[in-house]
Amino acid sequence: MTDASRGGDGQSDLDLIARWKRGDERAATELVARHAQALARFACSFGANDEVDDLVQDTFVRAFQSLDGFRGESSFRTWLFTIERRLLLDRRRAEKRRPSRVEVQEGDAATEYDALDTMVAGEAANRVMAAMKHLSPTQREVFALRVGQGLSYKEIADLVGTTEGAARVHYHNAMRTVKEYIDD
Repeated sequence: MTDASRGGDGQSDLDLIARWKRGDERAATELVARHAQALARFACSFGANDEVDDLVQDTFVRAFQSLDGFRGESSFRTWLFTIERRLLLDRRRAEKRRPSRVEVQEGDAATEYDALDTMVAGEAANRVMAAMKHLSPTQREVFALRVGQGLSYKEIADLVGTTEGAARVHYHNAMRTVKEYIDD
């Protein structure tokens, strides 16, 4: 498999991984700089706005702890998305098990979305985000991976644990729903 993720210095993710395994700490810093923003956008697309930094950090911690398990069958970024997705799902399951309680916090509730607002601009983007709330969880995930991250249907299928055809169908249905919402 070829690794298409190259930085300005021409080094691929696989080159950086090899450097990190040899003890070069700067390689890890370069990998984080290269992929952190994409992971943050991915987390925001799932509504994890208030825990984005923690999720990105936890994703990299888990990735570097299990880097020997990365076989290079997918891109490093796709592998990171897989780790972050599992963390998101684990956190959601844990939240469901916790007894619900309401906390009142001071301040403006709109400030929770500042990180998202800086990443997406304009009314059209806001309408797309609103439309995404009408998607099923699988459609939302496939849509975010395809539109927000530019992954191929094969990469999405591997990440979500489905077939490439099913990923295409989920994306098509998501696009139809988003278009209908935006056109209203």
